[in-house]
This record gives sequence, structure tokens and C-alpha cells, in this order.
Amino acid sequence: MLNILLHDQAEMLGRMKPLTLTRPVSYLRFGIMTIAEKWKKAIPGATVSAETSEMLSELFPAVVDREHPDDNIIISSEICPDEALVEALLSLAPGESLFSGERFIASRGLGEVTDRKDYAAPVLSIEHIYDVFMKNGDALCRDFEVLTSGRKSAPLSDSCRLIGPADRLFIEEGATVEGAIINTTKGPVYVGRDAEIMEGACLRGPVALCEHAVVNMGGKIYGPTTLGPYCKVGGELNNVVMTGYSNKAHDGFLGNAVTGEWCNLGAGCTASNLKNTYGEIKLWSMEEGRFVNTGLQFCGLIMGDHSKAGINTMFNTATVVGVGVNFYGAGFPRTFIPSFTEGSTSGMRPTSLSRFFDTAERMMARRHVSLTEADRRLLTHIYETTHPSKD
Repeated sequence: MLNILLHDQAEMLGRMKPLTLTRPVSYLRFGIMTIAEKWKKAIPGATVSAETSEMLSELFPAVVDREHPDDNIIISSEICPDEALVEALLSLAPGESLFSGERFIASRGLGEVTDRKDYAAPVLSIEHIYDVFMKNGDALCRDFEVLTSGRKSAPLSDSCRLIGPADRLFIEEGATVEGAIINTTKGPVYVGRDAEIMEGACLRGPVALCEHAVVNMGGKIYGPTTLGPYCKVGGELNNVVMTGYSNKAHDGFLGNAVTGEWCNLGAGCTASNLKNTYGEIKLWSMEEGRFVNTGLQFCGLIMGDHSKAGINTMFNTATVVGVGVNFYGAGFPRTFIPSFTEGSTSGMRPTSLSRFFDTAERMMARRHVSLTEADRRLLTHIYETTHPSKD
């Protein structure tokens, strides 16, 4: 049996912060599934795990088959599978590696890598944090084919209006869709198990709702957008990826954005995704500690896990929010808010870790999820790294 190790390079973990402060690269949601879930689907029966940093390895342990070292395939964690790539990987002999130009893709075995093979076909991957939303359409369409091929959709209610090809809409069993307008002309729409689209909502594909995700009444969703498990949204979204368990349940705009898990954007919260000058956007790099050019004209909010924004919060274009942030009050916050800080435009200060854990436990309990001791250790480590003791 094959054993897949999705290897995190330190540089890639750094580029994907703040999302990779709390998860490996392969656990980022990209399209409908995470990258790790894509590999599980692509190679049925294989064991798939992350080979990641020491900080993350307690929550995401690597599974290594040392009894059969040649059955281990090490894959760069930001790369997504397709049929041609899987075929190339399965044809690798022990000691062989696969490269696209100078870029490492994969190798087979735990021993020394001695032979290199070139792979000429294009590869879908994320190389920067903004690729998660920039390339989400391609990933979503691929995932749609994988998840729905050979299967029959649940019927769409007569109370809804479908515009576009019916075979580009797939509704899983247990989902509820009533009184909605769904347009599949530009891409597919996937409605996961026990998800709900309420009356008056308008969705223009490609759009995906994962299990138990909810679009509230009157919500306007432009693709390519992915709502992870248990996300609840309202207002207007355009090209957004929400990892899971996060809410933007009320009016307000969010576009060209990525949020982690357990985030909440209060009523009326709006994030700009375009500068008034229509100029190129610079984005704060948490790894480099400076603003870097993106080459993008559109970029909105990048928010790490467990962060919150109060009602009517206004985020500037390309704002990066770390883990465990609580912002509230009038005015625009700065375009980078460090992890575990709280306050308003009048001033941000380190948050109380005990109060943070109380809030996190209450929010997670609403979804019947527990904050584990391993979660606490990881979050405490992030806190102490962000706010080192002065002793």
C-alpha cells in the first residue's frame, strides 16, 4: 500500500502565513477539498499525511512506512493531483524524483534520491497565499468533476430558478435549497451534504458549499467562491475561500479574500479589494516582515484562525489579520494586525490568552467541536512567539 507524505518546505509555510500558523500547506482548502483530501481521492487506498514543521506535527503527525521504505512517495505539499501527474508518480522507481524545471514535485522511497525525471505537463499549485483565491476557480472545477463523476444529483426544488446547464449543478443528499437563483453558465455549483441555501439567495458559479454550509436569505455569491464546512454567509461575496467554521452572516462585502477557521465578521463588515488608484497591491508578508509586491489589482482580506471583527468594521485593501485577533470600533485598522492582539483604531494591545481560550471554547461548542490540549499548546506557542516575554 502506498504511503503519501505531503512535504512542507519552510519557505512555503512562510509564504502561506497566517493560515499556516495553524495548519500544514496541504490542509489549506483550495477548490472544494483541501489539498490532502485531493490526494486521498486521487490515489484510493493510499495513506496520506503531512510532513510539516515541528510546531504543527503534534496536531498533524506524519505517517511513515519504515517497514516498506520504497512504498513512501514524498510530494511537495502545495501541488494538486491530476490524472497525468498521478500516473507519472506511480511510475517512479525507488530513488527516482520528479521535477518541473527546477521545481521539485515528488520522489519515491526514503533512501537517497539518485535519478531525476522531468515532468513537462502543467501543474496546478499554490505558490503564494493569494493563489488560494486567484486559482480557486480551476481547483473548484477539477474537484467538482472528481466528486460528482458517475453520480446523480439530488433534485432542485421547483421553488428555485436554474440558469445554465443542469449537469453543472450538484446537490448532495440532505442539502436544502429553496427559492434561490443559481447560474451555472460560467462554472459549476456544488451544494454539499446538509448545506442550505435560503430564499432569495443568488449564486453565480463556480461556487461550492461544503457540508453544513449556509447561505442566508438574499445572499449574493459570485464565483469562484468556496464556503468550507459549517460556514455561514450573507451579504455579498466575490471570489472568496472560507476554510471552515467561519461566519460572515450579515450584509457587507468580502471579495478576493481567504479566511481561516473559527473567524467571525460582524454585521455590516466590509473589506476593500481594490485601491482607489487602481494600482498594484502590496501585501504584508508575515515571514519577511515587510510589504511585498503582488502584481495584483484585486486583493481583499487575509485572515487567520480564531480572528473576529466587530460590526461595521472596514478593512483596507489587502489587509492581513493574524491568528486570534479581536478588532472592533470605528475606522480602518492598519493593513497588518499581528496575532493575538485586540482593540480598535485607538490602539491594539496583546490579548488575554485565558479570555481568548474562553471565547474559542464557546464558539467551537456551538459546532460541537472541542478545543483540545494539543490545540491549546499550538495556540499558546503562536502567542508566545508573537508576544515574547520581556523577562
